[in-house]
Amino acid sequence: MKKFLCLFSWALLCCCCWITQAEIFTSIGQMTDLLYTEKELVHSLREYIKAEESKLAEIKSWAKKLDDQTRVSTSDPEGYLAHPVNAYKFMKRLNTEWSQLESLVLQNPSDGFISNMTAHRQYFPDNEDETGAAKALMRLQDTYRLDSEAFSKGKLPGMHSNAMLSVDDCFDMGKTAYNDADYYHAVLWLQQSLKQLDAGEEVVVSKADILDYLSYSVYQMGDLPRAIELTRRLVAIDPSHQRAGGNLRYFERLLIKQQNEEEKKPAQPASEEPIQLGTYTRPKDHLPEREIYEALCRGEGIKMTEAKRSRLFCRYHDGRRNPRLLLKPMKEEDEWDSPHIVRYLEALSDYEIEKIKELAKPRLARATVRDPKTGVLTTANYRVSKSAWLEEEDGPVIPRVNQRIQDITGLTVDTAELLQVANYGVGGQYEPHFDFSRRPFDSNLKVDGNRLATFLNYKDEPDAFKRLGTGNRVATFLNYMSDVEAGGATVFPDFGAVIRPKKGTAVFWYNLFKSGEGDYRTRHAACPVLVGSKWVSNKWIHERGQEFRRPCGLTEVD
Repeated sequence: MKKFLCLFSWALLCCCCWITQAEIFTSIGQMTDLLYTEKELVHSLREYIKAEESKLAEIKSWAKKLDDQTRVSTSDPEGYLAHPVNAYKFMKRLNTEWSQLESLVLQNPSDGFISNMTAHRQYFPDNEDETGAAKALMRLQDTYRLDSEAFSKGKLPGMHSNAMLSVDDCFDMGKTAYNDADYYHAVLWLQQSLKQLDAGEEVVVSKADILDYLSYSVYQMGDLPRAIELTRRLVAIDPSHQRAGGNLRYFERLLIKQQNEEEKKPAQPASEEPIQLGTYTRPKDHLPEREIYEALCRGEGIKMTEAKRSRLFCRYHDGRRNPRLLLKPMKEEDEWDSPHIVRYLEALSDYEIEKIKELAKPRLARATVRDPKTGVLTTANYRVSKSAWLEEEDGPVIPRVNQRIQDITGLTVDTAELLQVANYGVGGQYEPHFDFSRRPFDSNLKVDGNRLATFLNYKDEPDAFKRLGTGNRVATFLNYMSDVEAGGATVFPDFGAVIRPKKGTAVFWYNLFKSGEGDYRTRHAACPVLVGSKWVSNKWIHERGQEFRRPCGLTEVD
């Protein structure tokens, strides 16, 4: 029975670990397959339980029978063995029946379950995935300003679910941040863990452990009075704690020194206000437009004014009398005037979307970016998704979609990159980036002061597409292959545009001016997916072959 409980606990732990992943298993499409794997494992587990119960019932039957026999035999051992039949049966029991019982006990009904687990285990997430999942939740918390308490109770904007985070879950979140020296998030989640523990939830982690991590994280955030108060609580709970006493003396000395340096100002008492978003300042990071980008993701700071909206129109688009679009022209809507961004309705049918997803699923791998220093493709924390590249030979739907993109844009796709399919999972995102390769800035380029600052704000990178021999990425054609319940918008921080995913539609914009210079206003981002699964496919169209399709302009920024 003990062995069964261990196996059951192990199976449950394995399943729980991978459900929340996001950093490596950044594809909802692949995780849905694992849900069916889990269902199969649950069925296998039930079969194992039945086998164990059957085995145990048979052993119980043996025990009852042998118990009755030994009760009779030991009441009068000599009289019992005096009867030749009893002597024979006794010999038979010891030689045969106990051997049979031994074989029964040694049978291992778990073999089938373990074999099944071993076969699937290679596809399960690992520690890196679990850590990535925790970071994804923190990313969502930051971007959409989600309170830890609301988050732990499953309260997300526009929805409420039964997906709760326990005290131990919150502690693990905080510990993940702590181990990454991310004390800002460590404080938020450890505080929530402590709050739920004090509310009476059943836990595995001890209160002393929570206070240990929390007090040091608060100290790292520069709040000495609160760090001292929390450490005192820890010492009161566990006077023999290995670090608490030393930390308390160290913190108190620091506070005295701090007060002396501030001309002996009266000591500030520890705040009794609960630690929430805004209690401490979130550290700055690598992204220059972090606040603008995240505000747009939340639907704040959008610069779509009524005056601008009046300059946007919708129309039927026949690709300059393209024969394939004459009978059924595309429905085209302006999303932005300058730079010009348009959306095409009914760009992909449901059938085409499902076929593309079917082709891409087995090939999905962690999406890469090009290192600006080396030009080499690598993974990065600011691009969290899985992607696959599809060739025309992969299925008839791919050349059909490529031809449609060429008909709509009027640009040749002969020199374009393969159709890229991406699936964003929990917290999946792509932070602000350029689709084109940045070249050294031309000091003679005539731009205003604000534009000049924008140009100089980003580093140049080597000609990332030189080996392709097709020039820079002149344009981007982005297909939305799913609706997204919350989050997942495409935003342009430079001019405040927000484009929300809508299944079957596509958006198109030019990355380069007609002169071939990069349009730095097209820096864009894919906001983290808060709820749902975001599927997109995109075609990056290159310069070569467009000479007569998009003639060069007369000025650098034409």
